[in-house]
Amino acid sequence: MKFSAPICLALLATLAGCSSTQYIISTKEGRMIVADGKPDYNEKAGSYEYRDTEGKRLTIMKSEVVQIMER
Repeated sequence: MKFSAPICLALLATLAGCSSTQYIISTKEGRMIVADGKPDYNEKAGSYEYRDTEGKRLTIMKSEVVQIMER
């Protein structure tokens, strides 16, 4: 079955809109970490909790973070 180009583009745009927003966490060591969704700040622990691109829940200390920006 053949699809026309406008239909394919519309389907791709719809699928892209369904994904969550990604954030880039830059660290003092120079690493750039991609997080799916906005990282949550845990005030008691002084750390950010986030999900990586594979869906794993990870933590990074606030003191190691230089900047968090939306992609």
